[in-house]
Amino acid sequence: MKQLKKLRKKINFIDEKILNLLNQRAEIAKKIGEIKILKGYNIYSPEREKEVIERLIKINKGPLNEEDIKEVFSTIIQICRYQQRKLIISYLGPEGTFTHLAALKIFGNRNIYIAKETIDDVFYSVEKDETEFGVVPVENTTEGIVSHTLDMFLECDLYICGEINMKISHCLLSKENSIKKIKFLYSHPQAIAQCKNFINTKLHNVKIYEVSSTAEAAKVVLKKENSAAIAAEVAAKIYNLNILERNIQDLEDNYTRFIVIGKHKVSNSGKDKTSIMFSLKDRVGILHDALAPFKKYGINLTKIESRPSKQRPWEYVFFVDFIGHINNKNVKKAIEELEKLCVYYKFLGSYPQAK
Repeated sequence: MKQLKKLRKKINFIDEKILNLLNQRAEIAKKIGEIKILKGYNIYSPEREKEVIERLIKINKGPLNEEDIKEVFSTIIQICRYQQRKLIISYLGPEGTFTHLAALKIFGNRNIYIAKETIDDVFYSVEKDETEFGVVPVENTTEGIVSHTLDMFLECDLYICGEINMKISHCLLSKENSIKKIKFLYSHPQAIAQCKNFINTKLHNVKIYEVSSTAEAAKVVLKKENSAAIAAEVAAKIYNLNILERNIQDLEDNYTRFIVIGKHKVSNSGKDKTSIMFSLKDRVGILHDALAPFKKYGINLTKIESRPSKQRPWEYVFFVDFIGHINNKNVKKAIEELEKLCVYYKFLGSYPQAK
């Protein structure tokens, strides 16, 4: 007991030191916030936040591991950011969607969050300065690209300011207490597609209805008998529903990539990704020639998608993600050569790369 008391006394002493240092950090963060507001700089600086965490991971000697450092200091950074100013953020709602959870993970839970019914509404809210940032899904490891998010970049002049890859675990939620009572199933089309095997095996006779989000499905089911929703576990708590089954997605490693959209460009963090979109002249081999500069300058492409331009039949716009920042010399050279082949080119943003 004496040894335990002695160790606890040491813990108390260390905790007091940590508390004093945290308050000192918060005071400095306040001063930084005052300068940012005075100069018109953005409060949210994802490149700086990534730089802080990466530096600490590099010098860490344990026993805390990389994830521990990231979790602790992400929270500290968020709390210090609140000392500067709360942010106004829109997301694909309602409350309890995976997009809502992604927004909370990126920005923290003390900001002002505004739920939007559609991806379009999230984009428009940022474009019209109703909100400062928006969070939307862009692709899933099971079902691929969220095409509507890409299409909105054709309409809105916004930048990608950040990204997060989040593991998606679906649950079957209902007012009922048994899966045998379920006759109707509600969810977002992507969630339904990610749970095909479960539906075909255990819910093969149910009537399926598509709604705007997983959380909206939970809201609908709250008012209906013999119904269930595919949604996040947190939606069960928010909408007071029973969890009939957990982890019903087809693949265990089911991840969705969410992006932050805003009006400002992000500086170099050292580990960045860049997104662009372009359309090309119509000739044989043009796409090969357009991608050749990336190989020439040693740039790793991580994604290429094509979408109809919606201006002329059979005309396409290409969306490309690659590793590197737009201000890097090799990236600048590659883009210069690419633009010569384009009839349309648009920079969508450089931002810290998510793991």
